[in-house]
Amino acid sequence: MSAYSDHIATVQARFDAALAATGHEAVFIYAGQPRNAFLDDNAAPFRVNPLFKYWVPITENPQSALYYQPGHQPVVFLYQPRDYWHATPVVPAGDWQQHVDLVVIDDINKIPAWLGERLSKAAFIGEDFAEPVASWKVAARNPAALIDHLHYHRAVKTAWELDNMRHANRLAATAHLAARDAFFAGASELEIHHAYLAAINVRESQVPYNSIVALNENGAVLHYDNYGTQAPAEARSFLIDAGALYQGYCADITRTYSRENGFFQELIEAMDTAQQQLISEIKPGVNYLDYHVSQHLKIAKILSDFGFVKGTPESIYEQGYSSAFFPHGLGHLIGLQVHDVGGFLANDAGETISRNERHPFLRLLRDVEVGQVFTIEPGLYVVDQLLEEFAGNADFNWDRIAELRPYGGIRIEDSVVVGVNGDNENLSRDAFAAIQ
Repeated sequence: MSAYSDHIATVQARFDAALAATGHEAVFIYAGQPRNAFLDDNAAPFRVNPLFKYWVPITENPQSALYYQPGHQPVVFLYQPRDYWHATPVVPAGDWQQHVDLVVIDDINKIPAWLGERLSKAAFIGEDFAEPVASWKVAARNPAALIDHLHYHRAVKTAWELDNMRHANRLAATAHLAARDAFFAGASELEIHHAYLAAINVRESQVPYNSIVALNENGAVLHYDNYGTQAPAEARSFLIDAGALYQGYCADITRTYSRENGFFQELIEAMDTAQQQLISEIKPGVNYLDYHVSQHLKIAKILSDFGFVKGTPESIYEQGYSSAFFPHGLGHLIGLQVHDVGGFLANDAGETISRNERHPFLRLLRDVEVGQVFTIEPGLYVVDQLLEEFAGNADFNWDRIAELRPYGGIRIEDSVVVGVNGDNENLSRDAFAAIQ
């Protein structure tokens, strides 16, 4: 059996269990369609429903759909309009076509005609903002209990999903190296961004999120995506957070570079060591929050060792000092979505875990399980807005912090597959090793 064959068997089993647990007879998953801007006829780039591409690697065919009833083969309605205004997306042959009933349609109204009464007994999952989909009679629309059940189990990846994520990480690593080389060649942020896309031959709409391409102080803006068009007179540092897609699965990698050896390069190396130490600690059965705290203590030690803040790692963390430099969460689940879902689910019944008051931006609070994939992305930045709270605090070496400010900050991010007894796979670093 192929990896995809095993994957779709797992997906069917997960849907069977979710439908049975929530009392639904069948499911209808709408791929979605582009949404036009207000008072305009231009649409935003299409993003397929993740639960649609969970079944089949079709990502660029809006108005397609999938119907599944337990005990029956799934039906994929592939929308390919007769349209001389636009090119119809080409769907490459693949194993998935052997495991579904494929119905090609040129009119979305053919779907209810084909399904008949079965559509009215199905739970609808997807966006339904537009007609005719908005008026179709279905048993339920986006029932939370069904979606929560599915999202909880998506955290554990199949072998086929992991293969796709390995491929996505190799693409992203290739593009990262091109961006790094553009930085050292003196390119602007926009030119670096173009080099990234060109290296893997994709459009901006074909990466999983807006790339963060930040020179100098811009590295302190956590989601910076302005892309300066002129190279600065002195490009001291470069932070890039950018990914890639393969068959609907995401890579998400962050690296930070210094133009010169010295203080900032040493700080990058210390952060890199701390990140790898944290990854070596990961094992099943430990709550992800514990790793977030462990990373804070490692960053607190760096803050002390480099003379930014006085105190022991424990005192720096307990007084909240480390949060002023590392304000975001350690990472998040990743897969069909960059920020994959289910990080706050306690179980597949939909019970949730409350956000941590001390660390409200942490996106994952579940216990670690074999087969989960999540990112590990510690950061250390000079964010003046966060430092305002500590103005005048003698524990802070403000002159030393001022030395870091022109560099912005550091973030290093890898995606990790949880193995048995700490035998973890680092998708990102393995990808760089494979192509260099």
